Amino acid sequence: MDILDTAFMQRAFIAAILVGITAPAVGVYLVQRRQALMGDGIGHVAMTGVGLGFLLSTNPIWMATLVAVAGAITMELIRTYGRTRGDIALALLFYGGMAGGVMLIELSDEGSAANLSSYLFGSLSTVSDADLTAISLLAAFVILVSIGLRRQLFAVSQDEEFARVTGLPVRALNLLIAVTAAVTVTVAMRVVGLLLVSALMVVPVAAAQQLSRSFRATFAGAVAIGVTVSVAGTATSYYQDVPPGATIVLLTIALFAVLAALATPLARRRARAAEAAAAEAAGHTAAGASAAAGTSADDVRV
Repeated sequence: MDILDTAFMQRAFIAAILVGITAPAVGVYLVQRRQALMGDGIGHVAMTGVGLGFLLSTNPIWMATLVAVAGAITMELIRTYGRTRGDIALALLFYGGMAGGVMLIELSDEGSAANLSSYLFGSLSTVSDADLTAISLLAAFVILVSIGLRRQLFAVSQDEEFARVTGLPVRALNLLIAVTAAVTVTVAMRVVGLLLVSALMVVPVAAAQQLSRSFRATFAGAVAIGVTVSVAGTATSYYQDVPPGATIVLLTIALFAVLAALATPLARRRARAAEAAAAEAAGHTAAGASAAAGTSADDVRV
């Protein structure tokens, strides 16, 4: 049987491609802001939304999106204003979100351990048409924001003070990054799972940084890596009957290790080329200075 003959695998591949694009596209800004673990925290909070979805008999993805967005905004406000005891507040938010989600799922009529596991670690066979519609709409929002506002988001991620001086709405952009990260978590939870989504937001970016130095190249490389490992992990999960989320994350880490190994000799080659160029430039400068000095002496003699 061909892998694309079944409807659930067609939905799974579409969802995997969307996740492979959106997770690194947002992760590049989180890495730049040194908030690599933000996705993990949002994933914990989103569990409460999943539980509410089952309890209220609504689509868990939409409910998880609402709760995750509220949690992400709260996290950003704590980061901005709660500098003294912010870490404790975030810990309470993360653990409370996870515990609340587990409790609500168990209290609902439709909830079960299997449902909980599929949202925590991903499940290919449970991606329904309704889920795919929600994932597609949310992914479109993430792509539009991360690409359409890339200059502004990069500026505020790189240096908030400089961005503020240039007139950018720093607070609004910070909140937009948090909201986009929350939406990305809910996009990815059906494929990768809430507990593993942060890895797909961060590791492809770190892998792309091994071979690139510019923001544009890192962004494109991270998205390419994200799509590659998501599709490869989905196919591997189908043929080997292994969890998709864990497979995708392990493939991403393996690719990071390979690129890191390749980056070392490449960095040495670049360093040698830079040293040679600097030495050549210094030689040309010295020769020019000598010629200028000789001309000046001749003029004096005349």
